[in-house]
Amino acid sequence: MIHGACNPDARAGRGQDQNIIEMVRQAIALQDVTLAYQPIMQARDPKKVAFYEGLVRVLDETGKIIPAYKFMDSVEATELGRQLDTLALGEGLRTLHENPELRLSINMSVRTIHCRQWHRTLNRWLSRDGLIAERLIIEITESSAMKAPDAVASFMKKLQAKGISFALDDFGAGFTALRYFKDFSFDILKIDGHFIQGIAHDPDNQALTAALVSIAQHFNMLTVAEFVDDQEDTETLIGLGLDCLQGYHFAKPTTRPYWMQAKATRKAS
Repeated sequence: MIHGACNPDARAGRGQDQNIIEMVRQAIALQDVTLAYQPIMQARDPKKVAFYEGLVRVLDETGKIIPAYKFMDSVEATELGRQLDTLALGEGLRTLHENPELRLSINMSVRTIHCRQWHRTLNRWLSRDGLIAERLIIEITESSAMKAPDAVASFMKKLQAKGISFALDDFGAGFTALRYFKDFSFDILKIDGHFIQGIAHDPDNQALTAALVSIAQHFNMLTVAEFVDDQEDTETLIGLGLDCLQGYHFAKPTTRPYWMQAKATRKAS
């Protein structure tokens, strides 16, 4: 039997993990943290945007944009995770302030609920612009929410009183007990892509997704299908009664959304 301490693959994994942590630490120190924006479309008219999701990105030492899936698992449980959540929130709130027509969702970990800097950032922007709160959506994954359901429920109640909305991300991944729905009071339910990809040809996932939509409707929650990749799936999801659709079929996340391009054009002229 090969133990982890003697396993070269395990050592290589730890070394790679440390390299990722150092890359994120350096990006935070240099403020090389940004958001990539992906539109979430209205199902009743898939050419119209319901809102955008701001996905955190860091830049490595060469300036390459690194997506969250490559580093978040390594830093989410550390203080770097709290710093990333805070920087992402600040960037998102600045974007909302500068673009009053936008509605935007920002991700956070349940571990950040008690982060003072995160709350200071939020309160500073809310004091500066009273119209931001009603256009801000905070996304918390199902697995993260279940780590501290009572704390999440209390946190949500306080911020919803300020006009902020909440989305339960990756729903259906297998962690949430349905009895917590009443306590959580999420505004938006984002159905995990596992149920969505290829749904046009999967009767089982069609039945499961229809059940999730029914649950969300009972609790007056807006529904979003994640990872919508083609027109067949889009048509199936519209038929199942989804409210919104998100995926590469409509657009990939970009760090240069239309409002930034328009601003650059105005400056150039």
